[in-house]
Amino acid sequence: MLSKRFISGSDFTGMVHRGAECLQRNVERVNALNVFPVPDGDTGTNMNLTMTSGVQELVNKPSPAIGKVSEAFSKGLLMGARGNSGVILSQLFRGFSRSLAGQEEINTQQLAAALQHGVDMAYKAVVKPVEGTILTVAKEAAKHAVSIARRTTDVVEMMREVHGKAYEALQRTPDMLPVLKQVGVVDSGGQGLVHIYEGFVQALGEPGYAADQQTGTRQGPGLKAGYTSFAPQQPASAQSRLSTEAIEYLYDMEFFINRKLAGIAALPFDEAAFKKALAKDGDSILVIADDEIIKVHVHSRKPGDVMNYALPYGELTDIHILNMREQHRDLLHDESTTADQPNTGEAITRSIEDEALGMSVPEVLTGAPIDSVPVEQAHEWAPYGIIAVAMGEGISNIFLDNNVDIVLSGGQTMNPSTEDFVKAIESLHAEHIYLLPNNGNIILAAQQAVELCERSITVIPTRTVPQGLAAVLSFREEESAQVNADAMEQAAKQVSSGQVTHAVRDTSIDGIDIREGDFIGILEKSIVASSPELLQTCRDLLTRMMEEGGELVTVLTGEQADEAETTALSEWISLAFPEAELEVHAGGQPLYPYLFAVE
Repeated sequence: MLSKRFISGSDFTGMVHRGAECLQRNVERVNALNVFPVPDGDTGTNMNLTMTSGVQELVNKPSPAIGKVSEAFSKGLLMGARGNSGVILSQLFRGFSRSLAGQEEINTQQLAAALQHGVDMAYKAVVKPVEGTILTVAKEAAKHAVSIARRTTDVVEMMREVHGKAYEALQRTPDMLPVLKQVGVVDSGGQGLVHIYEGFVQALGEPGYAADQQTGTRQGPGLKAGYTSFAPQQPASAQSRLSTEAIEYLYDMEFFINRKLAGIAALPFDEAAFKKALAKDGDSILVIADDEIIKVHVHSRKPGDVMNYALPYGELTDIHILNMREQHRDLLHDESTTADQPNTGEAITRSIEDEALGMSVPEVLTGAPIDSVPVEQAHEWAPYGIIAVAMGEGISNIFLDNNVDIVLSGGQTMNPSTEDFVKAIESLHAEHIYLLPNNGNIILAAQQAVELCERSITVIPTRTVPQGLAAVLSFREEESAQVNADAMEQAAKQVSSGQVTHAVRDTSIDGIDIREGDFIGILEKSIVASSPELLQTCRDLLTRMMEEGGELVTVLTGEQADEAETTALSEWISLAFPEAELEVHAGGQPLYPYLFAVE
């Protein structure tokens, strides 16, 4: 198997070209799956047009440096982005590009970080992110990449794993979006992204990797057992299973606002107010402000109002407006005129367990009539939601990157109130909600909020940030509420938590003499170390924490942490505990220079 430690601009250019080719070959397949957010059957076409624009920009601006190549690719995607899926795709690689600015070549860790940065930017661009879409597929793949990058320096191996995880996540999309499950398909945008990643792997030296075009079987690693792909002779498309009238926001609108052309006449752009205005009669809203150009995508009932909202901010260019009900009618008409033609088959995903139960393909796809589903509102509520308390931007971002929906600011000296929890709960559209207080002083407020809200809520009694992080990392969306609650509590109990801060007065506790201004090391609730020297306190505290061993040491640096001291501390940990894996993250928390977790 080919091995590769770095990828350059030339390598990435090849990956993009092969990814675009792989997507182009499967455009109709992706179109046939398209039922969310509306059954207009154009996801594959839109993603293909978007990728084509990105490829053209690469042709125009070649470079051996991956930073410059990814920047050109990102710009091309943004300018050519079409439809929900195309705009989200452009944001995935916009964040990817920004992470690689100035780089000549990158390794596995940098590639993983870039993928994760792309996911973060895509989620921020979408006003109402919905799980079970391309966002979920990208998120799960990027999260897996970060994990794999800790264990391998081989870019080819990691990209194979990324593709495998994306494919696995794709299989679960019907479990997250009811409209997908009712129609019997996986998410079309997610399928498109899987094809792009498939091309990436092929370009890295494995041209025969992944899809067997005849059988639809997959050869990649990490694929979830129990799922396969096949091409049934189905009598009706996925779009035909949904009602045209279910398309509530029927005008699909895309345009740019060019602020430079408007000059001083343009009003200052208020993105939040603009999005709020679009949401009055719109959905699937994406607004991307990039330098002097603003990209807008919205599904709206009132296209004229959308234009009026946008005009004060600059000149409108590249305007596209489609009537999605008309698109859906055309699809149904085309299908009815070709009803006698055999369907060569678009791959529809289902579980092998269905076959074991004796369910044939026609039974699954053409059984009892499916009730009309209002597509725009098909998944207003997610199965689960998580609210956590954290202090510091870095820690908050870590939580948000790992399944947490809302982070309340708080900690030892600033406790969120019961009302803060109630407001957060009311704003979260989820069937079951988990609360992670992450501080002993906050647990009661969280429990009181549960009593005030008529919702399905579980308080995971985490007393420290490390316990909270362990809890969210153990969360599995495919599990039941109770199984997750048990797993999260158990994971929190397995973590030993330590923190270092300043002493505010002279005292003596458990035989330890403490002077005001000294650094103190706290293990769970007990002070176990004290010294005028920060590093000495950290070493003493970690020695106590590692007395019973540990496989992973996590360090969260605070506002007061010094980079040189952090480097010295990391080197000491590696020497003192060579069997333990070390992770260092910028937590940004006030008052505590360092937080430690040992698992």
